[in-house]
Amino acid sequence: MNPNAWPNRREFLSRAWNGIGALGLSGLLADELRASTGNKFDPFAAQLTHFPRKAKNCIFLFMQGGVSQMDSFEHKPKLRELHGKPLSRIPEISGELQGRLSFPHVTIGSPFEFAQHGQSGRWISDRFPHLSQHVDDLAFIHGIKTDNQNHGPSTLHVNTGSQFPGSPSVGSWISYGLGSGNRNMPGYVVIQDPRGAPVNGAAIWSNGFLPAAYQGTLLRPTGTPILNLASPKGVSRQRQRREMDALQWLNQRHLARRGGDSELEARISAYELAFRMQTEAPELMDLSNEPEHVKNLYGLDNGTTSAFGRQCLLARRLVESGVRHTLLVHGVQISSSSWDDHGNVKGGMIRHCAEVDKPVSGLLADLKQRGLLDETLVVWASEMGRTPFKNGGMSGNPGREHNSWALTMWMAGGDVKGGTTAGATDEFSLRGIGETIHVRDVHATILDLMGLNQENVNFKHAGRIRKLTDIGGRILKEVVA
Repeated sequence: MNPNAWPNRREFLSRAWNGIGALGLSGLLADELRASTGNKFDPFAAQLTHFPRKAKNCIFLFMQGGVSQMDSFEHKPKLRELHGKPLSRIPEISGELQGRLSFPHVTIGSPFEFAQHGQSGRWISDRFPHLSQHVDDLAFIHGIKTDNQNHGPSTLHVNTGSQFPGSPSVGSWISYGLGSGNRNMPGYVVIQDPRGAPVNGAAIWSNGFLPAAYQGTLLRPTGTPILNLASPKGVSRQRQRREMDALQWLNQRHLARRGGDSELEARISAYELAFRMQTEAPELMDLSNEPEHVKNLYGLDNGTTSAFGRQCLLARRLVESGVRHTLLVHGVQISSSSWDDHGNVKGGMIRHCAEVDKPVSGLLADLKQRGLLDETLVVWASEMGRTPFKNGGMSGNPGREHNSWALTMWMAGGDVKGGTTAGATDEFSLRGIGETIHVRDVHATILDLMGLNQENVNFKHAGRIRKLTDIGGRILKEVVA
């Protein structure tokens, strides 16, 4: 290259700073354009729904380990009659469930008392004294079928629609379909159990094959929400803004030579988002300005409920800030801190329910009193149900085995028809009766309640059109207002 072609120092600075100024102006104009057109190339731009729905945000409560449905939300008195005895022969049972029943086993009746609550007369276990006060706002889905009885694949299945790694999570699809409601925060936020990660870790909030911008952002449950988010000491906000503008200019030139690299685009967007989050995220995570009566509503004044209570209170604050999807995880791997109670289901359920009952009730009550429940879809989920029996004899403290035929979930808020039910299980809570409800049906219903048509929320990957519901799910109209 001819050295004489290089600009001198004065020309270089003039061109550079004029370019950065123009970049700032184009950024402002681009924001206006995105607001008016819903430009899909901006991953954080708010998108129009496919049809009118009340819910603008979603809070997904995931209970790691497999919640026992007959000890929580399904009243099955027949099990007490058969306690300690094997189940009678049940026709048309297949797979791992058939294998478990073919071995010696004993029926386990629930050790808990059930009572009817609300105008809907919903039967709820005495392990949920606070949540039972909200039954008329809840719509239950019973007998949900998953494709696997092992924690790893089933956790992925409920959270991503596939039992295999590499697919986008529910929150990623919702963010992809609706964009973000706050350009200073991620559209999809995850707060996991402070005791540790769930099975599969970050794979359950992965963007999969969607652009990397739709990956869930993990906020630390205590302390600084994201490491290295704070501004360097001695660097003013104005100076940092100038540095970010210069970096953005250079990054965009770098991207222009490579074009269409979603991971690079996401990384560039992340720099700008991190800069904006420096102001808003720490303030959102700081609960010191919450009134004591609100903290107590979530159970922050009690050591048993404070951890998940904090997660739920943060979820409400994230909804207020416009975060589109929040995933809260309770339970750690396959441990005593998860809902996987193969032994001592009584002790396990007493412990787990005590940790979440008041916080979840507080979340529903707080959203409702602030007028936010109509705008927020709240979903309770786990990766599987449990069996009404245990393999082996009755010695020790009995537990329950895995059951992919009888998962129970509930929803509240938005256009959910409170006090209703979809699906049912047999008298043993062993499997669904009537038309099978598959996980993809639940996912289709979640998308519908967020104003998204499952057919239109798609992405071409590996030569085929991919969706959260894959081959398609039916909307559970019984629970939709």
